[in-house]
Amino acid sequence: MADIKTLIKNLHPLETKVLLKYGLKDELTSEKLVRELNYKEGHANQAFSWLLGKQLLAETSRTPHTYFELTDYGHAVAKNGLSEERIINFLKENGAKTLPEIAAGLGIENKDVGSAFGTLSKEGVLRMNAEKKAEHTGAPNPARIEITKNLLEKALASEQGQLDAANLSKTEIETMAGLTKKRGVSDTPFKTIERETVAYKLTEAFSQIVDALKTAGITGNEIGEVTPSMLASGEWKKGTFRGYNIAVPPARIIPGRTNPYVQFLESVKDKLCSLGFQEFDGPLVETEFWNGDALFMPQFHAARDIHDVYRIKNPTHAKFIEEPYLSNVAAVHKNGGNSGSRGWNYEFDKEFTRRLIMRSQGTVLSAHQLHKAEIPGKYFGIARCFRYDKVDATHLSDFYQTEGIVLGDNVNLRTLLGFLRMFAVEIAGATEVKYVPGYFPFTEPSIEVHIKHPKLGWFELGGSGIFRPEVTKAMGIDVPVLAWGIGIDRMALMALGLNDLRELFCEDIERVRLRKARF
Repeated sequence: MADIKTLIKNLHPLETKVLLKYGLKDELTSEKLVRELNYKEGHANQAFSWLLGKQLLAETSRTPHTYFELTDYGHAVAKNGLSEERIINFLKENGAKTLPEIAAGLGIENKDVGSAFGTLSKEGVLRMNAEKKAEHTGAPNPARIEITKNLLEKALASEQGQLDAANLSKTEIETMAGLTKKRGVSDTPFKTIERETVAYKLTEAFSQIVDALKTAGITGNEIGEVTPSMLASGEWKKGTFRGYNIAVPPARIIPGRTNPYVQFLESVKDKLCSLGFQEFDGPLVETEFWNGDALFMPQFHAARDIHDVYRIKNPTHAKFIEEPYLSNVAAVHKNGGNSGSRGWNYEFDKEFTRRLIMRSQGTVLSAHQLHKAEIPGKYFGIARCFRYDKVDATHLSDFYQTEGIVLGDNVNLRTLLGFLRMFAVEIAGATEVKYVPGYFPFTEPSIEVHIKHPKLGWFELGGSGIFRPEVTKAMGIDVPVLAWGIGIDRMALMALGLNDLRELFCEDIERVRLRKARF
């Protein structure tokens, strides 16, 4: 009995009223509860769900139903009349007219007049005469027009603007097939709605519960919350209150938050903008020209093998490369051009240079920016790059880089080292930094910056250097240009206290929220 007492305490008034109103022989549906208990359909379904969970109710049957509901367009048709009937009457009254004249005379769109004429001409009601004007043939109106008008009238007369397919004749159903859709209902008078009527019966267990409810004097009309109007009128003094379980935990409130990695990227942008940098950007799909050739990477360089970049299947090539940069870069590769270099001494392939690939390095943004940069100037971009790689804790096949250039007569290697330390310490939060000589075809000298992760140990943060004249001269730049490409994903590892790059793109929302709390 103690269990029953606990159960009736936790019953919702929606459940209580159902238990007290009906017996074992009653078949219950949501429509029945809406009609007899004044429930909304959602309340009825909620009561059934709760009673099923308590095993006080059992499902007995499911019956599918199809309804046809008036759309906004259907209401307009019912008000203004069917387009076909209006066109027929217009032609009877005014004689032969062109389709645009009919549209203007009736205020109907040309496409709707054309569609209606096509249908009526097939049915022999309208035809096009020798003057290319529509005219009435004298044939009677198609039966479907009268049936459609009757269907619209029935739907308007119904309480919810719906027709039950079970109550329609075979002819009406056939006509309705041309008047309704399940989706895209903007141009049809009706939309089709398919529902199931689910029937339930109370189980034997409900008898004890009903006796207990009556003994306890619970009616389902108990007050669940006190409203301002009840306080003002004093109505609360006359009623009885539902029990309240103070041990029930409150609902968890989860406010929306910015993704921690997105917030980190935004903080990097804010930092660089505060230092006077301007942001640049570019497309994910690039040409071999900007991705490598403009950076003085020879077309036979190992890094340009198909296994290191993702090629585009369709289209495979860009239509053209901007001049004079194509000719300047081709000359630099062939014999050094105006850079003072001997170049790579090979015939530059202008077909290969148009090949489309997924951007494999952020430095492509710097190449794009060079010919339009102000001097002196500072620029940066955060670029998503794609490169074949084995995925592990510090490598991904698509990743973000922060890319930047600084142009000016007075910039030098010491300036570059200062920027690299700023990235490592102030943005990544590294406590140990070291510089390692490196090699990149487009910079000389070239430097790699390494930082120490508390768990992953030392790893490369990114590469940098001073652009070679072969890169800058072809773009019309005559001053030193510092350049770097830093793995911002790896900086985020340090800043967010993570050990695996894959966690930056984790789909587990709870883990993402935890990272947010740390950040």
